[in-house]
Amino acid sequence: MVWIPPGVEHWLGATTINGMTHSAIQEAVDGKVVNWLERVEYGQYQD
Repeated sequence: MVWIPPGVEHWLGATTINGMTHSAIQEAVDGKVVNWLERVEYGQYQD
């Protein structure tokens, strides 16, 4: 379990050898639940 405080940028994901399950409980701030950032392209996982 991990807790990410409001306003902290973070990313999550699986790798080619490790899977991931993401379950989230989140509150809305000013009617908005999430602020999506830039997409991580497949090639970036290779780094």
